[in-house]
Amino acid sequence: MSPRNADVDSKDFRVREDRRIDLKKWPTRIKPLYGSKRQLKDMLRERIEAMSDLQSRLYASNRYALLLIFQALDAAGKDGAIKHVMSGINPQGCQVFSFKQPSQEELDHDFLWRTTCRLPERGRIGIFNRSYYEEVLVVRVHPEFLLAQGYPDAPGDKFWRERYRSIRDLEAHLYRSSTQVVKFFLHLSKGEQRKRFLARIDEPDKNWKFNRGDVEERKHWKEYMEAYEACLSATSTRESPWYVVPADDKANARLIISQIILDALQDLKLEYPRLSDAQKKELREIRKLLAE
Repeated sequence: MSPRNADVDSKDFRVREDRRIDLKKWPTRIKPLYGSKRQLKDMLRERIEAMSDLQSRLYASNRYALLLIFQALDAAGKDGAIKHVMSGINPQGCQVFSFKQPSQEELDHDFLWRTTCRLPERGRIGIFNRSYYEEVLVVRVHPEFLLAQGYPDAPGDKFWRERYRSIRDLEAHLYRSSTQVVKFFLHLSKGEQRKRFLARIDEPDKNWKFNRGDVEERKHWKEYMEAYEACLSATSTRESPWYVVPADDKANARLIISQIILDALQDLKLEYPRLSDAQKKELREIRKLLAE
């Protein structure tokens, strides 16, 4: 059964190519796209089942790869979204990588090197929990990190334009090489982030998630919003789009993300490999042998 596509329109969340965006005009919460928890469960299940079927075709055809990139501020729900939305996907055909603080070896290479090594093979879905975009987000907010890469700690606008160009060139190359890139920015409000941080302190089973450094980064909220606006505006393209997902409602965000991924898979028009007449004949002969 095909999921009800009319319930969620991916285009509502897509950043158009070469459009300067103002994140203050993009909502962090919208009216729920489901009527009840039961309906939400059914809608998400339908999409996951459809994604699983398409993933099997993706794996069997071995023609395309799909790269999903998740970027957000702390506590926006990246981990939960990946866990819930991809719950029905065959682990054989899916690879998840989380990118933390770079090692010295990674710093000694160009800024795209460590993630390029983890790109998905044809037939697979790759998931980046954070990515090369950290180098134009966190590093733009904290340019002192560039000292470890041999750059000055106060680069000008040209430096960032060139990094955006490198990213667009990489993603254009991936598209030409049959890797579809889909990028998610989970758009969280500062107030909702505060509530989630407090929950990590007040609820014992969430204490492990709390990191004092995350609270320190809240002091740079304005700078992060500016960095995301510049990044999304410069690197969302027709072939490799960004989607701004309202993240204050986790359930709604997961439903939106599942529809966007499903749309991306459907757009690939995947089919199982077709056998030649000779191959079909060989199968019939083998079947006869097995039937004896």
